[in-house]
Amino acid sequence: MRHSAAHVMADAVLKVFPEAKMGIGPPTQDGFYYDFDVSRPFTPEDLESIENLMRQTIADRQPFLREELSRKEALDLFADQPYKLEIIGDLPEDTTLSIYRHGGFIDLCQGPHVDGTADIQAVKLLNIAGAYWRGDERRPMLQRIYGTAWETQQALDDYLTRLEEAERRDHRTLGRQLGLFSVHEEIGPGLIVWHPKGGVVRSLVEDYWRDIHYRHDYSIVYSPHIGRAQLWETSGHLSHYRDSMYAPLEVDEQEYFLKPMNCPFHIMVYRSSLRSYRELPLRIAELGTVYRYERSGVLHGLMRVRGFTQDDAHIFCLPEQVESEVGGVLDLTFELLDAFGFTDFSISLSTRPESYAGELDLWEHATESLRRALEQRSLVYDIDDGGGAFYGPKIDIKIKDALGRDWQCTTVQFDFNLPERFDLSFMDSEGGRSRPFMVHRAILGSLERFLGVLIEHYAGAFPLWLSPTQAVVIPIADRHQEYAESVKTRLESKGFRTEVDGRSERMNLKIRNAQLQKIPYMLVVGDREQDDDAVAVRTREGGNLGAMPVTDLLSRLADELAGRNVQQC
Repeated sequence: MRHSAAHVMADAVLKVFPEAKMGIGPPTQDGFYYDFDVSRPFTPEDLESIENLMRQTIADRQPFLREELSRKEALDLFADQPYKLEIIGDLPEDTTLSIYRHGGFIDLCQGPHVDGTADIQAVKLLNIAGAYWRGDERRPMLQRIYGTAWETQQALDDYLTRLEEAERRDHRTLGRQLGLFSVHEEIGPGLIVWHPKGGVVRSLVEDYWRDIHYRHDYSIVYSPHIGRAQLWETSGHLSHYRDSMYAPLEVDEQEYFLKPMNCPFHIMVYRSSLRSYRELPLRIAELGTVYRYERSGVLHGLMRVRGFTQDDAHIFCLPEQVESEVGGVLDLTFELLDAFGFTDFSISLSTRPESYAGELDLWEHATESLRRALEQRSLVYDIDDGGGAFYGPKIDIKIKDALGRDWQCTTVQFDFNLPERFDLSFMDSEGGRSRPFMVHRAILGSLERFLGVLIEHYAGAFPLWLSPTQAVVIPIADRHQEYAESVKTRLESKGFRTEVDGRSERMNLKIRNAQLQKIPYMLVVGDREQDDDAVAVRTREGGNLGAMPVTDLLSRLADELAGRNVQQC
């Protein structure tokens, strides 16, 4: 339906802009888009006209008709559409192509479509953006119109409400407002600068991550940001992943590359000594910053960047340890994600593709171990048949945020390829050499992306333990400044992150500012509070808890932290 709506939109655009050159128009998860090359930028008024024409076409109940034609016939038909000609030109000479018609509109398309335009019930054009042709910044910049289509008007209205809420929670806007992070052209797109408050949140996440990993018997390591070309040749990255790696650096007449992944370094830790079966499993973890080239058109705040920190871990184990190790990863995953407020998940198990590395019996053993680990925990999962990487089966876990959106975070991935490439072995119980099983594992995934999700999940109003500033003391007048500082000192001595707003502003303005900064507690102090060793407590949600002794406040804050399944970092 949404793909059909994209055709109806392209038809309307050509009616308003007959000279328009069409790019592509695929459906997306909740809508569709189409790219156009036109003589001037689209305006909001253009979108209104295009949408009205779409509704007219829908009301006309025009059927979608499919036809097949040869490559030459398609070249003749789209002679005045250069982007379509390029697509056709990339296909083999003997390719049979298909087109779809409705009314007088024709588009090159594989389909499928709904029967007719009347099947498109509720449609809305959303916004305009720039998009390089085929995602290549060296190619022409086209104009992309985004739209959405739903089965009913009510479903469309509900979606538009969700969009408004998502815009209110946009981590890029909140990142600026709350002073968490920024991106600068002088530094480069896709490279994040963390500000002091964002640094606090990130440090808290990292500290908790380290603590829980030590408790689950992981060894935390650190590895360099670059490695010699030979390392990446052995790992296969240069032959299979080169397009996502940055250009080499030349040092002492040898090439070095910024690391796109941490795996080879952890393998070097494993290989640093002869391993015995008694040492396994060996769990190696790292918050390792990696660098991957992403086209500028797909960069998006914290969600899609060029330099990011991966919460990587690699487990080297015996075949008979696989199931328990995978189970341990799942237990750690849900404990860790629960601490950040994520309790709703969708899980998939991806199995062996047609082309694969490793022996068939190893694949079957690993896949069955993943399956049993899931089922022993009564976890509901989908099977992605053949969706595993060529080097091993995997489990993917997506979290649902406050708006019900899915975000890919956790991956548990077997690898039969790298142990072979690096000739990994251990001394088995018979005194011979055996190959260990290797499991890649990331729980939060990209730390930058996870923090972006976290910001939007909480709309910037982090729980107390994650808030950069947990309380702000607001003196009513200058004479209360000294007492405000003493309250701050007492809270800080108990580990609470506290500020004093000593600006010469009205109290209500200070409270409003604290609410905008999403600070959990505002502690107003005046003559009465100073005399009673108390504070008047307000919350960021607008609640007025009234005056309470400072000792009672400290108990309240401690109880709130204790109610979270985390340590105060």
